[in-house]
Amino acid sequence: MTDTKPTRQINTPEAIQLRSGLDIPQLLLPDPARVFADRALRLRQQAAGHAMRDYLMLMAVVCEAQHQRLRHYPAVPLPTPAQIGTATAEGTPLLACEHWPRAPEWRTELRALLALVLDQLPADSPARAGVQGVAALPDEALEQQASRLLAGITLGLDLAAAPLIAAGLQLYFTHLVAATRAASGEVFTMAENATRCPCCASPATASITRLGGAQEGQRYLYCALCSSQWHMNRVQCTHCLATQGIHYQSLQPIDQDQPAATKPAVEAETCDACHHYLKVVHLESDVHGEPVADDLATVTLDLLVSDAGFERHGVNLLLLFGDADAALEAEAGAP
Repeated sequence: MTDTKPTRQINTPEAIQLRSGLDIPQLLLPDPARVFADRALRLRQQAAGHAMRDYLMLMAVVCEAQHQRLRHYPAVPLPTPAQIGTATAEGTPLLACEHWPRAPEWRTELRALLALVLDQLPADSPARAGVQGVAALPDEALEQQASRLLAGITLGLDLAAAPLIAAGLQLYFTHLVAATRAASGEVFTMAENATRCPCCASPATASITRLGGAQEGQRYLYCALCSSQWHMNRVQCTHCLATQGIHYQSLQPIDQDQPAATKPAVEAETCDACHHYLKVVHLESDVHGEPVADDLATVTLDLLVSDAGFERHGVNLLLLFGDADAALEAEAGAP
């Protein structure tokens, strides 16, 4: 990893804004036909030769199951016109996950998802017991774990079960976003709190710099729960919104003279003001980048940046950890 000093300079937020014009999409909603399929494919690509291969492959199987279940998700209660009006007037996320009344179908679909995962796991896979254990949890236990997970509360949270429960929640909230748009149109708007998802109020897993059209070179934060993306200027802390003291760290040396396509595909954007960081995935360096998958595949970068004194802003719901041994513990439970 590069040291904690400035590693490179890129255009200021003002320069990026002026260069790309004013017509920048502020919010990009997930494509139900692709979001989980693309993530599964990227996880399989990243698993090749990786120290966490087994865990990445397990999560690929989970994402493939999410893709299958999303295609046939049952109808669930959607926001009413009154709820839409209130959220718009107050500038708050319409589907704020801590407060949105979860339909019981999310549990049914979680168990169906886990059944698909079990169908794909070898009979001797050590992950089978964990998957079966989550599927067998009573409704009350699932709801308690889900509430803790969505609130970011680790006390009483089963960290081993959390990624599987999170997969069911991701499935539910991604469906909610897509179904709400289909039923009510473009009702999701940017929220006042720019550090949280405008749709479900979840933190980001990472940010992504995009390619093509008005989005060229623009940075979007990528929701950990519903996979929506919202615009935020580059060279700006995703935690405290500071624009000074922002640096970039990576697992490989950065050569300022190299073209962008040869620079690291994943960097940690650190802030001297609040000592938080969030990873950024550069599509200009790897067009196949996918924030959730690439974040999982670069856990080593998290550990090194944390050792340098920075705290992560955001979360990857497919791997929750609080110490340097977490990746090894996750891998131990993989097939």
